[in-house]
Amino acid sequence: MIDEKLDTVRLQNLAYGYRQSATLLAAIEIDIFSKISAGARTVDTIARAADITALNAERMLAACAALGLVVKDGENYSNASDVERFLVKSAKSFVGPWLTTMGRSDYGAWNRLGEYLRSKKPPRILGVYESYTVEDARKLHAATFSIGMGAGRRFARLCDLSRRKLILDLGGGSGCYCICAAQKYPQIRGVVFDLPSVAVVAREYIAHNGFSDRITAQGGDFTKDDFPPGADVVILASNLPQYSPEIIRRVVKRAFEALDAGGEMHVIGEMLNNDRTGPIGPALWALNEAIYGSTGVAHSERDTMTYLEDAGFIEVTATDFIPGSLTRVTGYKPPR
Repeated sequence: MIDEKLDTVRLQNLAYGYRQSATLLAAIEIDIFSKISAGARTVDTIARAADITALNAERMLAACAALGLVVKDGENYSNASDVERFLVKSAKSFVGPWLTTMGRSDYGAWNRLGEYLRSKKPPRILGVYESYTVEDARKLHAATFSIGMGAGRRFARLCDLSRRKLILDLGGGSGCYCICAAQKYPQIRGVVFDLPSVAVVAREYIAHNGFSDRITAQGGDFTKDDFPPGADVVILASNLPQYSPEIIRRVVKRAFEALDAGGEMHVIGEMLNNDRTGPIGPALWALNEAIYGSTGVAHSERDTMTYLEDAGFIEVTATDFIPGSLTRVTGYKPPR
């Protein structure tokens, strides 16, 4: 029997989801949220401040209100709390470049997702990153550095590194985790171990933040090259879905062997729940690897804990790092 209460609204909203993304990115591009934060509140004042017509301002504000990006009170608009914190240009935590770059960088490819899913071409360990240039790395990290620093500060706040000496950050990008740890802990040194092209860019960010004397960047492929020695902290952050279970197992085992006795490892990544039914972010990051041509899949919290336990780590735990987005799995190498 047909359920007359069912309709297609949910499916339509999913199919038209790109319109929601485009609305957010356009609002960032024309800087509506900064104008509202600076005092423009009505359709007319926001239109003048953003240099768009009142008609288009009305259209945009209605869409932003429907998406929960702005709050309407009578004729006045204000930013939602997360928008005020992260999408106002003058804010220290502004992440507009990250969202606009990541939101647009591969949209054309996602529009051909079915084509990628039907492909029988063998995946590569690094996928598109095998041909990554220094300019590619500069472009990516110019967009992601602010969000990376937010994650790095959170890590330094949550983890007691007061008795640690050397962090090895596998795939550490622009070095945010090491930079934030060095800012808080004067004894900490760090090594960012990433692709040679990325290491060049990491050195630029490390120097800009004044830590070239305590943090280095070494080029290499952490899935196969020897790890720099002497670390008592190893971090693998925000690259988990790029690799297969076999590769992550191998990397975690090699991290265990390279760590000093009593050292700790933190895998911080987009992980599914143990039922593998969400959250949506980790699932989509893994699906993206079909486009990037890698071996990557979605890993669950339990999967990741097992990688560490099988490698020999003890006291393995999983905790929310950024709820709904990132989980931190931590384990310790037994002392001698």
